[in-house]
Parts: sequence; structure tokens; C-alpha cells
Amino acid sequence: MMQTFDWIVVGNGLVGAAASYELARQGLSVLLVDQRLDPDSATRYSYGGIPYWSGTSALTRTLCQEGIAKHRQLSEELGANTQFRELDLLLTVAPEDDPQVLAAHYAQFAVPPQFISRAEAQEREPLLTGPAVAGAFTVRHGHVSPVAVVAAYNQAFHRLGGTRLIAQVTGLVRVQDRVTGLLTTEQAYPAHRVLVASGAFSRQLLATAGLKVPLYYTQAEVIETLPTPEITLRALVMPAVTQRLDLEAQASRPEVDNLWDEPGHEVTPSIIDGGAIQFQDHHFCLGQISRTLTDLDGPADTSASIQNLRHTLAGILPSLSTLPGHWHRCPVSFSRDGLPLVGSLPGLEGLEVMAGFNGPFVYLPPIAQRFAQAATGQPDQLLNALRPDRFLTEPSREEPSLG
Repeated sequence: MMQTFDWIVVGNGLVGAAASYELARQGLSVLLVDQRLDPDSATRYSYGGIPYWSGTSALTRTLCQEGIAKHRQLSEELGANTQFRELDLLLTVAPEDDPQVLAAHYAQFAVPPQFISRAEAQEREPLLTGPAVAGAFTVRHGHVSPVAVVAAYNQAFHRLGGTRLIAQVTGLVRVQDRVTGLLTTEQAYPAHRVLVASGAFSRQLLATAGLKVPLYYTQAEVIETLPTPEITLRALVMPAVTQRLDLEAQASRPEVDNLWDEPGHEVTPSIIDGGAIQFQDHHFCLGQISRTLTDLDGPADTSASIQNLRHTLAGILPSLSTLPGHWHRCPVSFSRDGLPLVGSLPGLEGLEVMAGFNGPFVYLPPIAQRFAQAATGQPDQLLNALRPDRFLTEPSREEPSLG
């Protein structure tokens, strides 16, 4: 007889890896499912930044404090190196930007970034020599290797007796108002509860059970280089004016929600936020373009994207703009208010969702831990604020984290 798991977790990006580990840590039987051994996901091509300074409310400040505390001991807890470190974040100010306006904006954060001149920015990061840099805001920032974090969670999950399955998920097993398992191309797997943690693919999977959730996604485009030890980037570099946040706000308006259920739309024009990070193995991630295409595998003009990315980087980090590398694209989920969807869906038992993280590396570790503790009967008021049904009352958009 096939085992009925306490939980099936769908998706082995950062969210699924952390959630499956934390659930297994509570003594629950867990099946972690993904269609690839090492998924080519949003986690794989992210910067890995931990913006623990960026809380703007009691909720996000609590999560930021818990998130950085978790990261500082996570390698020891998981028994594997996550490559955690703390470094300078430099938020570049363009010549047309007003530093005073930006300073007023950053004043709302728990640890407000401080403005420094172009010369001071170059002293902290000598590669920051492009003409599009008039200065920068700076703050200390956490950083990990996304691949190393997922691998560490997976290894700890395995040691706890968790089960992994490589299979293509085709749908959910639904009996009236209850989800009782998961469908793959080969067979069904029963479970008491299913957690959909597959990022941008979550909306599509939930739709197979007749569910519509306020979850959206951008197609993020980056250039990843080979290890380049002859060049050293000391800081994580991002723009002080992040266009992606406005793009997400526009693309998730209720009046355009129906477009996300139809193929062939670009909901808002694409944007570029020029930035870069160098990982401890010396490879770079250079990005990024964000597009709101309603097709998860929509068309892409790779050559034009590479050219646009390199042109933007030439104005900020000229020495990095010509590095050879490979173009990659991955869908990145987000919600309407910058906070993730975490919890059950109204009117349906046995199904939970955890997706739509903005700043996942700071928010996710404490949320996954809290979620698993709640799964064993420990009430958590903080998680109630992240429930998917919060959008039934249409709250105002909260300023999301950078990272």
C-alpha cells in the first residue's frame, strides 16, 4: 500500500526546500516533489541578498530580525555551508535622481541607507566607475549562495527522513472541497496536506484544481558569468530607484487580473534595474530585465536582452559589462502587496500555498519555521497577516523589501 504522507511539498526552490525541511524537523512525513533534481528556478539565478535592514512595519521588521538571526546560524543548523556573509549594499544614484527625495524614502526603513558621494562610493567599490553613478546609498546587507542554501536544506531534509521525488506534476487530487494528494505524469501520491511552493508555476498548478489566486510573475533576465577571480566586486550593487517595484504594482492591479489567465499578453512594459553580485566562487550574476509576460514560456529576443543589459551595466560597472557569460531567464512570483501568500485557500481543505516572496532570503527562513510549527498546532498570529484571503479586503500596498 502506498504511503500517505503528512505533507507533500511541490517545488524545490528556496521556498519548497526550506518548508520541507522545517516540516520534517517537526517530525512530519514529507514528500518533496520537483521535475528536476536541481531546478532551473528563480532561486538559481537570484542575487541571494538578505535585506535585513528593510523592514517598514511591525510585521516586516519582525521577519527581518528573525531572518538575519536564522541565517547567522543556518550553516551550523543544517550542517552545510550556505556561504553566508555580510557586505556593503551600494544603491546607485543616477545623475537625474534627487538624493534628498531618495533619503526621505529610505528614512522609513528599520536601518535607513546613508547617502555617500560618488568618490566615497568608488572608495568602497572601485569598479563603480560608470557615468551613470552620481553617488550611492549604502547599508550593510546579508548574502548567501542560493544554490548552497537549497542544497543545505535538502541535505538536512534527507537526514531527517524526508523523501524526494523527481517527477512532473500535472495537477492536484481534489475530492469535492478537499485536496487529498498530487498527480504526476506517472501516478497519484496521497497526502493529508499539500503545500504548493512552486513560485510562478503555483498559479498554473492551482488553476488545475479550479482555483484562482492573486499571484503574478515577472520573467527575470540575467547574465551569469564563469568564475572570474581576476576581478573582485566587493559590494552588492543595485539601483537606488528600483523600477521593478512599480512594475509589480502596475501588473497586479485588480483591473488587469484577468489578463494573467490568457496567453500572449505583456501586462506592462519591461524594465531594467542594473546591478551585480559576485559569489564566493568568483562568478558574477549581472542583471536584470523584468518582463510581465502571461506565458511562462513566452518569446524572448535573447540578443537584444544581452545588448540592453550590457549597455545598462556599462553606465555603472564598465569593467563588468563586457564579461563573457550566458543569458538566463526565469519566472519570479510576486503578490499584490509585496508580501507572500502563505496559508490555506478559502473553502478548500488540505491545500496550502507559499509563494510570491519579495525579498525571499530574508522573509522565507522565519516564515517556513513558523509555518511548520503552526502545522503541528501552534497558533501564529503573524502568519494570519499573510493569508491569501487578505486580498478580499484589498489592503493598501506595503513597501516591499529590496534584495
